[in-house]
Amino acid sequence: MMRPAARAYERLMAGGGRRDPFDRHVFACVLAAGLQQNEKSLWDYLGLAPAILRLLLASYFPMAGVIIPPFARSSEEEVIEEEDFRLLLLSYRARNVPEEEWLAAILARRALAENHLWEDLGLTSRDDLNGLIRRHFPALFAMNDKNMRWKKFFYRMMCESEGLRLCKSPNCRQCPDIGTCFEAESPLLRLVG
Repeated sequence: MMRPAARAYERLMAGGGRRDPFDRHVFACVLAAGLQQNEKSLWDYLGLAPAILRLLLASYFPMAGVIIPPFARSSEEEVIEEEDFRLLLLSYRARNVPEEEWLAAILARRALAENHLWEDLGLTSRDDLNGLIRRHFPALFAMNDKNMRWKKFFYRMMCESEGLRLCKSPNCRQCPDIGTCFEAESPLLRLVG
């Protein structure tokens, strides 16, 4: 039996669209993940204003209107690091296209969630996230020459820009992969991460 996110992904991709196939895949993954959760409105889940989400849908999935639930009013406030994260990404964008603004907002919002960033984006693998960053934020991709986990890398970048030497990665204390992500670091950094 097909999972709800997989069904939503297939319906989004089947609807046609004239945009880049890789970007369509990324946006379909993120939208499908957002559609399967029941806690937030879709645009709260993605960190996009309703008008921007409608523009994304019209651009990439013009036939998707039948599966997108109505937009609800947001009750959430943005946390400080979300704006910092978005600004960091935008300062390294490659082509100055609207998709990079949309992706920066989505990445910043989903980075606040509890799993690996690629999982919280609904992507099929870390390779999808690598491809997204290589394509739209190539300087950041090149800077991550040690293949650090992306959420950890982004938070380190934000801390370094603030002049902080020790930096806490969000939600890492509960992650079963904390040993993998922080194994090469000192015990002090493990406690902070």
